[in-house]
Amino acid sequence: MFLGTHHLRMDEKGRIALPVRFRERLVDGLVMAKGQERCVAVYPQAYFDRRGEELSRAPATSPKVRDYQRLLFASADDPTPDKQGRVVVNAELRGYAALERDCVAIGANSYVELWNREAWAAFLADREPQFARLEEEVVPGVL
Repeated sequence: MFLGTHHLRMDEKGRIALPVRFRERLVDGLVMAKGQERCVAVYPQAYFDRRGEELSRAPATSPKVRDYQRLLFASADDPTPDKQGRVVVNAELRGYAALERDCVAIGANSYVELWNREAWAAFLADREPQFARLEEEVVPGVL
């Protein structure tokens, strides 16, 4: 499980050092892809593989399924961390999420999201006031 909010710095080569707690859960590989709300999703390789298998069972006759799969898999990248634990976020994903020097990595349960720091602050300002109501709507259907 990925937890917490971590402030990161991206270098001029587009590299970030994921928090050690996150890296420990990504030692068997990772996949970066477009996430929702203009963030970059960072998945453990095994999770992304399972998700791909599940999506392959979705009806290919559905335009929404085809569109989603095209956008997800075309944006996906599987960078290898360097010896310092840094990974390169490719230019396409950096542009999609407007990732620049100041970034935020958040734990999102089974994966990580990378956000532009200002975009994350705006998301929190917009959505945190709704948190209690979201719990009432989401949690009863899950638990």
